[in-house]
Amino acid sequence: MITGNIWTWQLESTDQLPAVRAELRGLLSLVSRLEPVSDIEFEEKFLLAFDELASNALRHGGRPVRARVSFGSEGLLVEVSDSAATSPPTPAVGRDPSQGGLGLGLVAALASAHGWVTQAERKLVWAFCRRMAPRRRGAFG
Repeated sequence: MITGNIWTWQLESTDQLPAVRAELRGLLSLVSRLEPVSDIEFEEKFLLAFDELASNALRHGGRPVRARVSFGSEGLLVEVSDSAATSPPTPAVGRDPSQGGLGLGLVAALASAHGWVTQAERKLVWAFCRRMAPRRRGAFG
């Protein structure tokens, strides 16, 4: 369960995503300074997962699209909901990568866990990225 900071956005267009990513990057950077684990590579992977879920909802889901990020000691959770509850997220299978549609597979590769549910006539797609414990340095470095 995530019990730390929670940030939310209402999304209307993919044009908003660069600004939202920049805001989220800043929030993660601020929180990371206060936490014992700061991992830029982890944060970049999480931002990519966030972007894929948000852009999929905006392109294939129904408005309004809502994004929520929860930050806790165990990791980061992104939840993106839209009003297309009867339209499940469908990964591209057997498609030429140049045709797109590979975002859900990418999210699956980046996340520790992922899935989707319907809640109150909305579809909610989520991904959890677990933070790794800091590496301890041994006697030799």
